Amino acid sequence: MTSGIRAEIRIDDPPSCTVADAAADTSGTVHSVSKSVDPGAPDRVAEEFLLEPGEPGDAPDRRDDGDPELTEIFSYGSSSVYRFGRELGRGCPCEIVEGFDCPVVDVRANGSSLYITFHAPDMQGLQAIIGELQQQCSTIDVQRLLQSQQDHSEQNLVFVDRSTLTARQLEVLETAHRMGYFEHPKRANAGEVADELGITGTTFTEHLAAAQTKLLDAILDHDGGGR
Repeated sequence: MTSGIRAEIRIDDPPSCTVADAAADTSGTVHSVSKSVDPGAPDRVAEEFLLEPGEPGDAPDRRDDGDPELTEIFSYGSSSVYRFGRELGRGCPCEIVEGFDCPVVDVRANGSSLYITFHAPDMQGLQAIIGELQQQCSTIDVQRLLQSQQDHSEQNLVFVDRSTLTARQLEVLETAHRMGYFEHPKRANAGEVADELGITGTTFTEHLAAAQTKLLDAILDHDGGGR
């Protein structure tokens, strides 16, 4: 069975992203993003996207002189196809993902939010990609993770960002798990785990409750959001 994971990620206000900027400028939606590289100019890439503005007639603007110039090349009623050229290596989210040898298979934008889909080789590879995105982008939300199964079905996965836990909360969880606190019947009670950690039973309970709340928030938000 393959261990690859299909990931759908939302990034709010992504840096160096002309596609998301265009959607934000017009309060619109971007579909059908494509790009190509000219063999004669391998350091540059040409991109096209279909923009459906929030209000008919709205068009995106260049935010500063460093932004690529958009050229409208086709119209579908109130929607238009725009083309622009840019230098490679700008550090946009798609390039970050592609830097891990993972092609981005789908890109769209809604307002200032960018949605990208790619296939990571495994959970470790996915964590590396998301870790790099988190360093470069302010807000990232894992919308959906799918892993193929041996019977050709799909399994929904939940990505839990361990960085949301404090070092103490993580230590409490790991110690409680190692000592069998979560087993049934328990191999260790709260007092024994607290003694191992060198804290009071009340402090142990507080740290454990805070950590479990964060984990449950991630899991239940995943299920409730239909990801």
